[in-house]
Amino acid sequence: MAVTKSRYASPNHFDAIIIGAGIAGPALAYALSTLPQTSENALRIALMDRSFAEPNRIVGELLQPGGMKALRELGMQDCVNNIDAIPCHGYAVLYQGKTVHIPYPNKEEGRSFHHGRFVQNLRAKARTGKGVECIEATVSDLIESPEGRVLGVRATRKAEKEQAQAAEEFFADVTFVADGWSSKFRSKVLGASFREPRLKSHFIGLVLKDVRLPIPKHGTVALIPGTGPVLIYQIGEHETRMLVDAQGGLPKDIPAYVKTKIIPHLPENLHDAILDSVASERPKSMPNSFFPSTKQGGKYHKPGAILLGDSWNMRHPLTGGGMTVAFSDVVIIRRLLDAVVNDPTLAIPDTEDPSDAEKPPKGPFSDWSKLVPVLTDLHWERKGLASTVNILSVALYDLFGAEDENLFVLREGCFKYFERGGKCVDEPVSLLAAIAPSPMLLAYHFFSVAFYAIYCLFAHPRPRRISPDSEKMAMVVPGIDEYPLLAWRSVMALYTAAVVFLPLVWTEVRWW
Repeated sequence: MAVTKSRYASPNHFDAIIIGAGIAGPALAYALSTLPQTSENALRIALMDRSFAEPNRIVGELLQPGGMKALRELGMQDCVNNIDAIPCHGYAVLYQGKTVHIPYPNKEEGRSFHHGRFVQNLRAKARTGKGVECIEATVSDLIESPEGRVLGVRATRKAEKEQAQAAEEFFADVTFVADGWSSKFRSKVLGASFREPRLKSHFIGLVLKDVRLPIPKHGTVALIPGTGPVLIYQIGEHETRMLVDAQGGLPKDIPAYVKTKIIPHLPENLHDAILDSVASERPKSMPNSFFPSTKQGGKYHKPGAILLGDSWNMRHPLTGGGMTVAFSDVVIIRRLLDAVVNDPTLAIPDTEDPSDAEKPPKGPFSDWSKLVPVLTDLHWERKGLASTVNILSVALYDLFGAEDENLFVLREGCFKYFERGGKCVDEPVSLLAAIAPSPMLLAYHFFSVAFYAIYCLFAHPRPRRISPDSEKMAMVVPGIDEYPLLAWRSVMALYTAAVVFLPLVWTEVRWW
């Protein structure tokens, strides 16, 4: 029997509401709109954000090759077009006056761009999706049933000419929360399983005009003594982003900090552009936090709501993996929800009572018990890529921002490990690019770096005075008399590597 009665009680009723139109939100809206649909199961999707004006942020500007692959799978690869995006072919790491080239393997490419322009393209793509409605409104609260299921949101539309607007209620069978790193609904959705994000550092963002990087069309990572790393990459034909990592809080005088602590350790051809930038614009800053994902759909999780993007999972942005993880998650969600949306029993009455045929049909997301297995599968299917990117970002940051003596040994070993080339570069950069998502491969190379660092302690020459009274230095291989101290440093370096890496693995294994 054909069902003709609408399942929507009012124009403010949808199958899915998505809070946040940054990176993950528009991608999910478009992905849901492309699911195979018929007249009986066609979806209505509300994409909500407080402003659809172009955002101005200093992160979310570099998309790894793995992220480009996910965009292609979603049919959204054209979102990097017409925004002055720059191809990215790998990285250059600068340390103590040396440069090591770390290209992506097999001619893989990422893209770097202005964050706001890319977001506007994502939103424009979402608007083309069947059944997608973009609503400019500030979401103030989640609407819940007496049993605690999320039924929708309470939001206030953006008013014209500062006219007062009353809050409206928007209802949906499922509400996706994708409101970013500062999510105000994260703790409510996760309930007792919520843990506060851990602040690692801050990025200070500058824009440099018309500069040439050490290796063009490559991200540049400069390891600065006494502070965190500096990340530099092109975001347009004439503009280059510089992100300065500040540990232990933002400096009070940012221009002075950049001039005294950062500029002396960067290539000379960048100095004038950096000085011009700090003199002409107020540097922006952004907190860098680590927030491991928690399995959704469990006993503490709020039914009817699903977290996505940075509201669910954050890692240090040093490796530029956040957008890649978000797009990859959307790819998985789309595939898992396909079977739910196209469930043939949706239009069949639950009983043989003839009056049930006159009732509105159920929406594909109305039965939460059918979404719980989807969330379980999502949590574990994403682990290969997400855990690799998450662990690598924080572990690499701890090494590159080393202040501890043992971490300094590992940082030296890491740079020398890259200098070896071959598999010592190809496989680690494949992990970073999210084209070889393998936590086991990551563990292998992380501890290979640790053991190579120990080897370097004993076998590589280092500067020493020719005599106690001389100012002249010479490169000397450590003697046997130094072996006991070096053996102790080796044990501590290996211990530090384990202390850095293993807790990060635990955060990915933990599911509650």
